[in-house]
Amino acid sequence: MTPLDLNIFEQLKSGGNLPSPKGSALAIIRLTKQEEVSLHDLAHTIKTDPVFCGRLIKAANGANRAGARPIVSIQDAIALLGVPSVRSLALGFSLVSAYRKGMCSNFDYERFWSHSLIRAIALQTLTVATHAAPAEDAFSVGLLFRIGELALATLFPDKYADILHQLRQEPHLRLLDLEQTNFVMTHNVLSASMMLDWGLPNSYVESIYYFETLEEMPFEEGSRPCVLTYLLACGDLVADICLATPEQRGAMLPRLLRLGERLALAPDNLMAICDSAAAEWLAWGPMLRIKTAEVPSFKEISATPETAPDNRRDETEKAAAEQRMRVLIVDDERSMRILLRALLTKGGHEVYEAENGRQGFEMAMELQPHIMIIDWMMPEMDGIELTKLLRETKVGKAIYVLILTSFEEDDKLVEAFAAGADDFMSKPLRPRVLEARLRAGQRIFLLQQASDRDHEEIRQFAAELAVTNRRLQEMALTDSLTGFPNRRYAMERMKQEWGAASRDKRPLSVMVIDLDEFKTINDTYGHDVGDAVLQQASAALKSGLREHDVLCRIGGDEFLVISPGTSLEAALACAERVRSVVRAARYSSGNLRLQRSISIGVAVREDGMSDIDALIKEADRGVYLAKQRGRDQVAAVQSPRR
Repeated sequence: MTPLDLNIFEQLKSGGNLPSPKGSALAIIRLTKQEEVSLHDLAHTIKTDPVFCGRLIKAANGANRAGARPIVSIQDAIALLGVPSVRSLALGFSLVSAYRKGMCSNFDYERFWSHSLIRAIALQTLTVATHAAPAEDAFSVGLLFRIGELALATLFPDKYADILHQLRQEPHLRLLDLEQTNFVMTHNVLSASMMLDWGLPNSYVESIYYFETLEEMPFEEGSRPCVLTYLLACGDLVADICLATPEQRGAMLPRLLRLGERLALAPDNLMAICDSAAAEWLAWGPMLRIKTAEVPSFKEISATPETAPDNRRDETEKAAAEQRMRVLIVDDERSMRILLRALLTKGGHEVYEAENGRQGFEMAMELQPHIMIIDWMMPEMDGIELTKLLRETKVGKAIYVLILTSFEEDDKLVEAFAAGADDFMSKPLRPRVLEARLRAGQRIFLLQQASDRDHEEIRQFAAELAVTNRRLQEMALTDSLTGFPNRRYAMERMKQEWGAASRDKRPLSVMVIDLDEFKTINDTYGHDVGDAVLQQASAALKSGLREHDVLCRIGGDEFLVISPGTSLEAALACAERVRSVVRAARYSSGNLRLQRSISIGVAVREDGMSDIDALIKEADRGVYLAKQRGRDQVAAVQSPRR
């Protein structure tokens, strides 16, 4: 598989139909492309978009190391993520908002973004747990690495709808093959081309080509592109499982566990990571207005009969996988690198090599190895300089550094430890001594791994607790019968809108709605019929209101509508429409058929009003007037402006 032909891609871009960022995201993206953008200027631009501010801080906390101080400011978020990642997040969130619907009839836009969101969270959580890549980029990469599907649905809506229909009729076919036949391009190649064009990390591009076809992957096992491909495939599969039916989930678990093995993740640790991602998905959904759903614990899924046979693993292999380390050798002598690689590979570790200090530093920032074996004497940057530079970085502080040296003087060894080395070993190399030194480093690595697991469990518990608290809060502010906000919510929202109206000098109207002769229904037919009528009347009320009107149930048969930015004239017109809708509707319970009407009082905030109670009382007076006039009326005590 090769990248999309540059001429073809430029033609697609020039057509102007490829998904692209909109609104404030464009300003952020343009600013971040400047060579000398200041943190202050970038933060100032971002703060003009409060919605993006919240999303950015949440994404930064997801990339933050377990146990680190929470990110609470825009400046801290930018400093942690870096300018390129901030640009990528602005791009991703803009696309989520702008492409919720489209012309491709068989393309499920809602499911596409639900899948993209859980995939982004899962990839970030997996990346933090494995240290296989910088966590700052993982969320935006996860959100966008299937963007080619949306692009094809946008560019060729009718043809792509036909392909998706054919795929449903013949599930044995591959989407990639159908795309290649019809468009001479596939969604993963288009995704990689778009991400390159947007400036997302190059290191992921090759992996995007192959994450769906691991058997065709040309990378050497254990190499960086190979590990990144497994990460993308694993994050994508977690999203598949979260959106699958209960019957499908059990069949998917064995493949997830095999991918976890490739990433050196023990099953229990992998399940905890997936549960944490699923909990975060629920927390992210409302923020992006993306549909989410409850997912059972992955341990519960793994306990199903379909997956039980695949969960049996040899304990020796399991222990070896948990203790495998990423080791980076930095030595200018090729013969020494070959010897060290042979010894380390024999011990079951992933081994990487750099031939000088500068290259070693760059690889360390990208690979985040558990242990680095560094030669003291090297050209360009010696081992002591490299160690000092590592210890100045967040990633480098966590790496166990073993210095190889021919020096034996105490002063030199003190210098090595002062620079930040954890241990040293004298040349010539003695394999048994090296093995003992590595075991010391491994103990530190295993302790860190256990600490990370503890932090992940705490993080998962905190995420689940946050979700539970949000549900409790929603229950406290929601009427259980109609599902609409209750009186408590109505009063809190009224205070907010009152303050905004006062500050911005804009109108604020309310409607108080009363179901006519509702007590007669309860007395005649009973409360079950009364409840059914209330629910049906609530639905009719909602259908007659505008999108920005807030409908609350504040009493038995009494409702309050809050209409920000609405004059008395506009509120009266809206109220009349609602009255007509309710009057035209038919209400039923069993064999009983009824017709209902409502009386509505309308009022608008005036300068002389002291508080929200005064405004609501004015609307109450309107209801009383409507009932005096014979019910099924809209009335206001105030006079509309002429």
